Amino acid sequence: MEKKTTAPVAKKPAPKKAASSSKSGGLNAGIVIPVLLVLGVCIWMFFLGDGANFDDPEVKHHPKNMLGIVYSGGVIVPILITCFLIVVVFSVERYITIGKASGKGNLDAFVSKIRSLLDAGNLTDAIKECDRQQGTVGNVAKTALMKYNQLTSETELKKDQKLAALQKEVEEATSLELPMLEKNLTILSTLGSVATLIALLGTVLGMIRSFFAIGEGGGAPDAAELARGIAEALINTGLGIGTSAVAIIMYNFFTSKIDGLTFKIDEIGMSLQQTFSAKN
Repeated sequence: MEKKTTAPVAKKPAPKKAASSSKSGGLNAGIVIPVLLVLGVCIWMFFLGDGANFDDPEVKHHPKNMLGIVYSGGVIVPILITCFLIVVVFSVERYITIGKASGKGNLDAFVSKIRSLLDAGNLTDAIKECDRQQGTVGNVAKTALMKYNQLTSETELKKDQKLAALQKEVEEATSLELPMLEKNLTILSTLGSVATLIALLGTVLGMIRSFFAIGEGGGAPDAAELARGIAEALINTGLGIGTSAVAIIMYNFFTSKIDGLTFKIDEIGMSLQQTFSAKN
Protein backbone atom coordinates (compact mmCIF):
# COMPACT_ATOMS: atom_id res chain seq x y z
CA MET A 1 0.00 0.00 0.00
CA GLU A 2 1.48 3.30 -1.06
CA LYS A 3 1.87 6.07 1.44
CA LYS A 4 0.40 9.36 0.43
CA THR A 5 2.64 12.35 0.82
CA THR A 6 1.31 15.81 1.28
CA ALA A 7 3.19 18.92 0.30
CA PRO A 8 3.97 21.24 3.20
CA VAL A 9 1.61 24.16 3.42
CA ALA A 10 3.43 27.49 3.11
CA LYS A 11 2.75 29.72 6.04
CA LYS A 12 1.85 33.32 5.45
CA PRO A 13 4.62 35.60 6.64
CA ALA A 14 3.65 37.67 9.62
CA PRO A 15 3.35 41.38 8.91
CA LYS A 16 6.54 43.21 9.69
CA LYS A 17 6.56 45.67 12.51
CA ALA A 18 7.39 49.23 11.66
CA ALA A 19 10.97 50.05 12.54
CA SER A 20 11.40 52.20 15.58
CA SER A 21 12.94 55.55 14.77
CA SER A 22 14.04 56.05 18.36
CA LYS A 23 16.03 52.83 18.79
CA SER A 24 19.09 54.38 17.22
CA GLY A 25 19.26 57.03 19.92
CA GLY A 26 20.50 56.67 23.47
CA LEU A 27 23.88 56.98 25.15
CA ASN A 28 25.23 54.27 27.40
CA ALA A 29 25.20 55.85 30.86
CA GLY A 30 27.65 53.27 32.22
CA ILE A 31 30.32 54.58 29.83
CA VAL A 32 29.41 58.26 29.63
CA ILE A 33 29.20 59.01 33.37
CA PRO A 34 32.73 57.76 34.27
CA VAL A 35 34.14 59.71 31.32
CA LEU A 36 32.37 62.86 32.50
CA LEU A 37 33.66 62.27 36.04
CA VAL A 38 37.23 62.23 34.75
CA LEU A 39 36.50 65.35 32.71
CA GLY A 40 35.00 67.09 35.75
CA VAL A 41 38.07 66.34 37.86
CA CYS A 42 40.35 67.59 35.08
CA ILE A 43 38.38 70.83 34.77
CA TRP A 44 38.64 71.39 38.51
CA MET A 45 42.36 70.58 38.75
CA PHE A 46 43.79 72.09 35.57
CA PHE A 47 41.32 74.76 34.43
CA LEU A 48 39.83 76.15 37.63
CA GLY A 49 42.96 75.32 39.59
CA ASP A 50 45.34 76.97 37.14
CA GLY A 51 47.95 79.06 38.93
CA ALA A 52 46.99 82.10 36.87
CA ASN A 53 43.68 82.23 38.78
CA PHE A 54 45.44 82.89 42.13
CA ASP A 55 47.67 85.53 43.64
CA ASP A 56 49.73 82.72 45.19
CA PRO A 57 49.92 80.00 42.50
CA GLU A 58 51.64 77.52 44.80
CA VAL A 59 49.25 77.61 47.77
CA LYS A 60 46.13 78.64 45.78
CA HIS A 61 44.52 80.37 48.74
CA HIS A 62 43.90 83.82 47.27
CA PRO A 63 41.79 83.60 44.09
CA LYS A 64 41.82 86.66 41.90
CA ASN A 65 38.93 85.75 39.57
CA MET A 66 35.71 83.73 39.48
CA LEU A 67 37.47 80.56 38.28
CA GLY A 68 39.74 80.60 41.30
CA ILE A 69 36.79 81.26 43.60
CA VAL A 70 34.93 78.20 42.26
CA TYR A 71 38.08 76.09 42.67
CA SER A 72 38.19 77.13 46.31
CA GLY A 73 34.88 75.29 46.87
CA GLY A 74 36.85 72.16 47.70
CA VAL A 75 36.78 68.52 46.67
CA ILE A 76 32.98 68.46 46.26
CA VAL A 77 33.24 70.91 43.34
CA PRO A 78 34.48 68.34 40.76
CA ILE A 79 31.56 66.07 41.70
CA LEU A 80 29.10 68.92 41.17
CA ILE A 81 30.81 69.83 37.89
CA THR A 82 30.36 66.21 36.82
CA CYS A 83 26.67 66.35 37.75
CA PHE A 84 26.25 69.49 35.66
CA LEU A 85 28.05 67.92 32.68
CA ILE A 86 25.82 64.84 32.96
CA VAL A 87 22.71 67.02 32.90
CA VAL A 88 23.95 68.93 29.85
CA VAL A 89 25.05 65.83 27.89
CA PHE A 90 21.91 63.80 28.51
CA SER A 91 19.66 66.80 27.93
CA VAL A 92 21.21 67.30 24.49
CA GLU A 93 21.01 63.55 23.80
CA ARG A 94 17.31 63.38 24.78
CA TYR A 95 16.54 66.52 22.78
CA ILE A 96 18.00 64.97 19.64
CA THR A 97 16.38 61.57 20.19
CA ILE A 98 12.92 62.89 21.01
CA GLY A 99 13.21 65.40 18.17
CA LYS A 100 13.81 62.53 15.73
CA ALA A 101 10.96 60.55 17.29
CA SER A 102 8.61 63.47 16.67
CA GLY A 103 9.12 62.90 12.95
CA LYS A 104 8.59 65.31 10.10
CA GLY A 105 5.86 67.89 9.84
CA ASN A 106 3.12 68.90 12.23
CA LEU A 107 1.73 66.05 14.33
CA ASP A 108 -1.77 67.52 14.50
CA ALA A 109 -1.89 67.76 10.71
CA PHE A 110 -0.57 64.19 10.40
CA VAL A 111 -3.22 62.79 12.74
CA SER A 112 -5.97 64.68 10.90
CA LYS A 113 -4.76 63.36 7.55
CA ILE A 114 -4.64 59.77 8.78
CA ARG A 115 -8.18 60.09 10.13
CA SER A 116 -9.48 61.51 6.86
CA LEU A 117 -7.77 58.75 4.85
CA LEU A 118 -9.28 56.16 7.19
CA ASP A 119 -12.74 57.62 6.73
CA ALA A 120 -12.22 57.39 2.97
CA GLY A 121 -11.04 53.76 3.30
CA ASN A 122 -7.71 54.61 1.68
CA LEU A 123 -5.35 52.47 3.77
CA THR A 124 -2.59 52.42 1.16
CA ASP A 125 -2.16 56.19 1.17
CA ALA A 126 -2.45 56.22 4.98
CA ILE A 127 0.47 53.78 5.27
CA LYS A 128 2.50 55.85 2.81
CA GLU A 129 1.78 58.93 4.91
CA CYS A 130 3.16 57.08 7.96
CA ASP A 131 6.37 56.31 6.03
CA ARG A 132 6.75 60.00 5.22
CA GLN A 133 6.21 61.00 8.84
CA GLN A 134 9.27 59.00 9.98
CA GLY A 135 8.56 59.27 13.69
CA THR A 136 7.23 57.34 16.65
CA VAL A 137 3.60 58.23 15.95
CA GLY A 138 4.03 57.26 12.29
CA ASN A 139 5.65 53.94 13.23
CA VAL A 140 2.86 52.97 15.60
CA ALA A 141 0.19 54.14 13.16
CA LYS A 142 1.75 52.11 10.33
CA THR A 143 1.85 48.95 12.43
CA ALA A 144 -1.78 49.46 13.46
CA LEU A 145 -2.88 50.16 9.87
CA MET A 146 -1.23 46.98 8.64
CA LYS A 147 -3.06 45.03 11.34
CA TYR A 148 -6.25 46.87 10.42
CA ASN A 149 -5.84 45.81 6.80
CA GLN A 150 -5.21 42.21 7.85
CA LEU A 151 -8.28 42.08 10.10
CA THR A 152 -10.63 43.36 7.41
CA SER A 153 -10.15 40.11 5.49
CA GLU A 154 -10.20 37.91 8.60
CA THR A 155 -13.32 35.70 8.72
CA GLU A 156 -12.64 33.43 11.69
CA LEU A 157 -12.74 36.10 14.38
CA LYS A 158 -15.74 37.93 15.74
CA LYS A 159 -15.99 41.68 15.65
CA ASP A 160 -15.12 42.18 19.32
CA GLN A 161 -12.14 39.85 18.93
CA LYS A 162 -10.91 41.86 15.97
CA LEU A 163 -11.21 45.10 17.94
CA ALA A 164 -9.30 43.54 20.83
CA ALA A 165 -6.57 42.34 18.44
CA LEU A 166 -6.31 45.82 16.91
CA GLN A 167 -6.05 47.45 20.32
CA LYS A 168 -3.40 44.93 21.38
CA GLU A 169 -1.39 45.71 18.24
CA VAL A 170 -1.41 49.43 19.05
CA GLU A 171 -0.35 48.76 22.64
CA GLU A 172 2.48 46.44 21.58
CA ALA A 173 3.78 48.91 19.00
CA THR A 174 3.64 51.69 21.60
CA SER A 175 5.49 49.57 24.16
CA LEU A 176 8.31 49.10 21.64
CA GLU A 177 8.67 52.84 21.02
CA LEU A 178 8.25 54.50 24.42
CA PRO A 179 11.05 52.83 26.42
CA MET A 180 13.71 54.29 24.15
CA LEU A 181 12.14 57.73 24.43
CA GLU A 182 12.24 57.52 28.22
CA LYS A 183 15.77 56.14 28.36
CA ASN A 184 18.16 58.19 30.55
CA LEU A 185 15.36 60.41 31.84
CA THR A 186 15.77 58.74 35.23
CA ILE A 187 19.28 60.20 35.33
CA LEU A 188 17.90 63.72 34.99
CA SER A 189 15.19 63.12 37.59
CA THR A 190 17.73 61.62 40.00
CA LEU A 191 20.18 64.50 39.63
CA GLY A 192 17.31 66.90 40.24
CA SER A 193 17.41 65.87 43.89
CA VAL A 194 20.86 64.28 44.34
CA ALA A 195 22.75 67.38 43.16
CA THR A 196 21.16 69.38 45.97
CA LEU A 197 22.17 66.74 48.52
CA ILE A 198 25.76 66.71 47.25
CA ALA A 199 25.80 70.50 47.48
CA LEU A 200 24.50 70.24 51.04
CA LEU A 201 27.41 67.95 51.87
CA GLY A 202 29.82 70.56 50.50
CA THR A 203 28.04 73.24 52.48
CA VAL A 204 28.40 71.24 55.69
CA LEU A 205 32.12 70.67 55.04
CA GLY A 206 32.60 74.39 54.43
CA MET A 207 30.82 75.31 57.65
CA ILE A 208 32.90 72.75 59.57
CA ARG A 209 36.03 74.48 58.29
CA SER A 210 34.62 77.82 59.40
CA PHE A 211 33.92 76.57 62.93
CA PHE A 212 37.41 75.09 63.15
CA ALA A 213 38.80 78.51 62.21
CA ILE A 214 36.78 80.05 65.04
CA GLY A 215 37.88 77.41 67.54
CA GLU A 216 41.56 77.54 66.68
CA GLY A 217 41.73 81.30 67.04
CA GLY A 218 41.50 81.22 70.84
CA GLY A 219 38.87 83.92 70.89
CA ALA A 220 40.22 85.77 67.84
CA PRO A 221 39.21 83.62 64.83
CA ASP A 222 41.38 83.44 61.73
CA ALA A 223 39.44 85.72 59.37
CA ALA A 224 41.02 84.23 56.27
CA GLU A 225 40.17 80.63 57.21
CA LEU A 226 36.69 81.68 58.28
CA ALA A 227 36.10 83.40 54.94
CA ARG A 228 37.40 80.40 53.00
CA GLY A 229 35.08 78.05 54.89
CA ILE A 230 32.04 80.22 54.25
CA ALA A 231 33.01 80.66 50.59
CA GLU A 232 33.37 76.89 50.18
CA ALA A 233 29.92 76.38 51.65
CA LEU A 234 28.27 78.98 49.42
CA ILE A 235 30.05 77.85 46.23
CA ASN A 236 28.87 74.27 46.70
CA THR A 237 25.36 75.45 47.48
CA GLY A 238 25.22 77.58 44.34
CA LEU A 239 26.55 74.86 42.04
CA GLY A 240 24.20 72.24 43.46
CA ILE A 241 21.07 74.39 43.29
CA GLY A 242 21.87 75.48 39.73
CA THR A 243 22.47 71.91 38.55
CA SER A 244 19.32 70.67 40.27
CA ALA A 245 17.21 73.43 38.72
CA VAL A 246 18.43 72.68 35.19
CA ALA A 247 17.89 68.93 35.67
CA ILE A 248 14.31 69.39 36.89
CA ILE A 249 13.43 71.81 34.10
CA MET A 250 14.82 69.52 31.38
CA TYR A 251 13.17 66.42 32.87
CA ASN A 252 9.75 68.10 32.90
CA PHE A 253 10.30 69.43 29.38
CA PHE A 254 11.10 66.00 27.94
CA THR A 255 8.31 64.32 29.91
CA SER A 256 5.79 66.74 28.44
CA LYS A 257 7.14 66.02 24.94
CA ILE A 258 6.74 62.26 25.44
CA ASP A 259 3.24 62.76 26.86
CA GLY A 260 2.35 64.70 23.72
CA LEU A 261 3.53 61.85 21.49
CA THR A 262 1.62 59.32 23.60
CA PHE A 263 -1.54 61.39 23.31
CA LYS A 264 -1.26 61.43 19.50
CA ILE A 265 -0.75 57.66 19.46
CA ASP A 266 -3.85 57.19 21.61
CA GLU A 267 -5.80 59.49 19.31
CA ILE A 268 -4.88 57.49 16.21
CA GLY A 269 -5.56 54.20 18.00
CA MET A 270 -9.03 55.38 19.01
CA SER A 271 -9.75 56.54 15.46
CA LEU A 272 -8.71 53.14 14.07
CA GLN A 273 -11.01 51.29 16.44
CA GLN A 274 -13.96 53.58 15.80
CA THR A 275 -13.55 53.36 12.04
CA PHE A 276 -13.11 49.58 12.12
CA SER A 277 -16.18 49.20 14.34
CA ALA A 278 -18.27 51.35 11.98
CA LYS A 279 -17.18 49.68 8.72
CA ASN A 280 -16.86 46.03 9.76
